[in-house]
Amino acid sequence: MRTTAGWRADGPAEKLNRVSLQRRDLRADDIAVRVDHCGVCHTDLHSINAARGPVVPGHEFTGTVTEVGADVTRFAVGDPVAVGNIVDSCGECAMCRAGQENFCHEFPTLTYGGTDRHDGTTTLGGYAREYVVREAFTHALPAGLDAAAAAPLLCAGITVWEPLRSLGVGSGTRVAVAGLGGLGHLAVKFAVALGAEVTVISRTPGKLDDALRLGARDLLVSADEARMAASRERFDVIIDTISAAHDLGPYLRLVAMDGALAQVGHLGPVSVDTMDLLIGRKKLTSAGSGGRPATREMLDFCAEHDITADVEVLPSSQVNEALERLSRNDVRYRFVLDMSDLD
Repeated sequence: MRTTAGWRADGPAEKLNRVSLQRRDLRADDIAVRVDHCGVCHTDLHSINAARGPVVPGHEFTGTVTEVGADVTRFAVGDPVAVGNIVDSCGECAMCRAGQENFCHEFPTLTYGGTDRHDGTTTLGGYAREYVVREAFTHALPAGLDAAAAAPLLCAGITVWEPLRSLGVGSGTRVAVAGLGGLGHLAVKFAVALGAEVTVISRTPGKLDDALRLGARDLLVSADEARMAASRERFDVIIDTISAAHDLGPYLRLVAMDGALAQVGHLGPVSVDTMDLLIGRKKLTSAGSGGRPATREMLDFCAEHDITADVEVLPSSQVNEALERLSRNDVRYRFVLDMSDLD
């Protein structure tokens, strides 16, 4: 086994402490990655609060290859790479064969809190200085992308990229993004670069300047009943990134005929009035993470259009501060940990 340093919570809602962690020795198709930057996701916060045992979070990170297994062909020592929230899958089911490993019928192996398909150990995440991962689930980090600002692309980015692509967003599509946070601000950037006419939906008018800076044309305040009513059937696609439970009815009424609302923020139960779908043949859909082909496509698109996340970079020793501020939504728009202080 290999030893590295990382940050671990040992129980529900506990603070993370610096500890020594063990990584597996490299298998033939593995690479070792020095983790340089790791994004802080709402999922990390939820996982810590719901932990039934020790957890090392972190599932969107960039770094540098330090060692390769005997059968590795795509990477060499020194290559910049990126790793997301999936590090293995069965590789045989219909979803895996279609390049949608995120929907693996046997459930994908998650970057942390998952079960290794070979030895049954629990995976430990990217809040660490080293990660050992299969070559097949590692992505080349395109030249020109800032490594810290690119890290959130591997979770927040791909989460909104897949529905935008699957729903055919392009030139002239009228898109609304509900919620302007870690997912939402990237959804705006992607939709604008794809050629869409983009509006941000927010509870308050305070996000107007940021919405316009990101490329949106308008801000629709969800508390403004008159403007919401006047915007009925205005959008072809709505990407709903709101993380808290909320009524989908007001948003579905904004969707145009044959349009779609993609719910990617709140992952719990929802209630829908069928009439909100029936009138206009509207669709309610969702998405989660992305397969390997879509992730590669997204990274190439980001390199071409110079898209990265808006981040606040903190030394990893401030991880508990980052999580506490994230719980208060005190971030614009993603925390990223600099792991170099673990050396």
